[in-house]
Amino acid sequence: MTDQVVDTDARFLGRTRELKELRADIERAGLDTLSGRKAPRARVLLIAGRPGSGRTTLAEELVRQVAGGYPDGVVRVRLREPDGTRVPVERAARELLDALEVSAPAGAAEDELVEALRAALGGRRAVLLLDDAADAEQVDALLPDSPDCLAVAVSEGPLTGISDVRPCTLGGLDSKSAVELLSRATGSVRITVDPRAAEALAEQCQGQPAALVLAGGWLAARPKAAVADLAKQLHAETDDGTPVARVLQLVHASLPAPAARTLRLLSLAPAGLVDPHTASALAGCSVSDARSTLDDFAAVGLLRPVPSELPQYEQYEVPGCLHPLLHALAETHERPGELQLARARMLERTVRLLQSCRAITETDSPQAREKLVGMPRSLRFPHPRAAADWLRARRPALLASARLAVADGELDTLARRLMAQLVRAMVAHLGTQAAASDLYGLHSLVLDVADRRRLPRERAAALLNLGDLDARTGRTADALVRYRAALDAGRRANDPYATGRAMESVGGAHLELGDYDRATDWFGRALAERLARDERADAARLYGRIAAAHTYAGRYGEALRNWRAAVAGYRKSGDVAAQARALSELARVQEYAGRPEESLRTCREAAEWARRAEDVRLQAALHLRIADTYEHLGDPASAALHRGTAERMLEEEALEASPGDSELEQGANACEIRSASAED
Repeated sequence: MTDQVVDTDARFLGRTRELKELRADIERAGLDTLSGRKAPRARVLLIAGRPGSGRTTLAEELVRQVAGGYPDGVVRVRLREPDGTRVPVERAARELLDALEVSAPAGAAEDELVEALRAALGGRRAVLLLDDAADAEQVDALLPDSPDCLAVAVSEGPLTGISDVRPCTLGGLDSKSAVELLSRATGSVRITVDPRAAEALAEQCQGQPAALVLAGGWLAARPKAAVADLAKQLHAETDDGTPVARVLQLVHASLPAPAARTLRLLSLAPAGLVDPHTASALAGCSVSDARSTLDDFAAVGLLRPVPSELPQYEQYEVPGCLHPLLHALAETHERPGELQLARARMLERTVRLLQSCRAITETDSPQAREKLVGMPRSLRFPHPRAAADWLRARRPALLASARLAVADGELDTLARRLMAQLVRAMVAHLGTQAAASDLYGLHSLVLDVADRRRLPRERAAALLNLGDLDARTGRTADALVRYRAALDAGRRANDPYATGRAMESVGGAHLELGDYDRATDWFGRALAERLARDERADAARLYGRIAAAHTYAGRYGEALRNWRAAVAGYRKSGDVAAQARALSELARVQEYAGRPEESLRTCREAAEWARRAEDVRLQAALHLRIADTYEHLGDPASAALHRGTAERMLEEEALEASPGDSELEQGANACEIRSASAED
């Protein structure tokens, strides 16, 4: 987000001296160079100025001019929220990594993310634009170690603590540039007719680009008003605030009451990002009316269109310099209850859009179709691709909505619904792996609400989800701590599902850590819970997990007994595919235990059940294993027969693969099965 109102004209005005100094500073020898040492880090340029001074626009122009010398591109991040809250370094580092298309483990700590960022930038020639920095520590943590990179920081004041940085401090535009900026909005005629009034207006705006753009927008909306009229009104203003604040007061007062109220309520928009649905919910008006109002605001400089590859999901940005002023107007003109009601309407609308976004993927569910039909047309998506595009376009605002809802503290019920729907929508459209980092943040927020509201069941669910994400990224010890805490919460909630799930997860963590005795103990406790509730399929799975732990520990007798129990459990529950897989594992352990004849019989039985389950890949793998066993038993003819059967199955599966599968992909799939069999 920029910190000022941005003019729609792409030509940059003024700041010639500042640009020249900044470009010269890139080449200036630093202290390390002068002392004979190689610069250890990127050159840092600092542009300092008050919000509305054009500091971000100057930074963007500088980056545009020098980008040709940095072939690895430009990455940007904003380091303060619209309300001035400092963005955590870990979130900023992850946003930069995402921009560089470098993945980082979900839930990674700040130090790990910072190291990953520096590694990603090592050897690159790239530009980092660190907008609206809160302090020197925040900027310093994100600076690359590569001296071939350039960091352009934007802040309100000097960043004391970063060495060898000279701030470029901005004042107002020169008189000529200020008048030209007005002329772009009003047209040249009114400026030419009364140039003195234009100069006076520019002086009253103190050359601040944001104030000048708002003033130009006010005049553009009133073709019959003279520039002198606006100058007189501003002169009559008794408010001693900034030029931007004085012009905004005048613009706000001149708007029709509904539009003025909508403008004030935009200060509640998450991350300062607003679309027609958000504005409609905040103001309590129709989506079409909200869209028209947003277009009008953008035309006069109150909003900035957000560039996007998905123009059908248009979004606008509240300029950073206007956000605190709009917030103050909202606090003055709206009662606290009305503001809270507007927030609730916005969150409820977001929940319903997320429900629609997820439901469109559930084409086989009659309940989902019925829910979609019952929604207003404006909330429906035409097809899953459109829903996925909306989710990607609105992702920053949706995540900010969740953070703001939790921080509010008075809308926890809505916050919980919002996060639940956001998690489901992300999993449905992006998948758990791709959305892992966002899911980690959302589950952490759920945990915050659960702790605040003393909700042990929700606490257990959040801890289990976080533990799973920790486990997937190799932080098994951290996952174990989460699972033990989830077990305690599940017991307090008297939730048998959470308790059993936590026990199994504790066992899984011990298994991953190589503590097989504790693993079998915890799997056994979870098994007792499942058996007590006659949950046969889950019990069969746990028999298999106990068997796996015994196998790793070399206790093949115990492993065989538990795999047989797993096979019996799957047979009783009617899960043919799972029964085939369990028999396959039973045969593997029989082979480890030195019982090749038993393993051969079990493999044949497993292959038959795999045939019934129509699992061709498992059948092929089993025939390859049978072939290996026959070779060990000295029967090469039978081995060749089964190996030929496996290869024929793989070829037939490749031929029946979807048209989108290339020959290379089909061959790779076949090789994977052969390789897996060889490893077995």
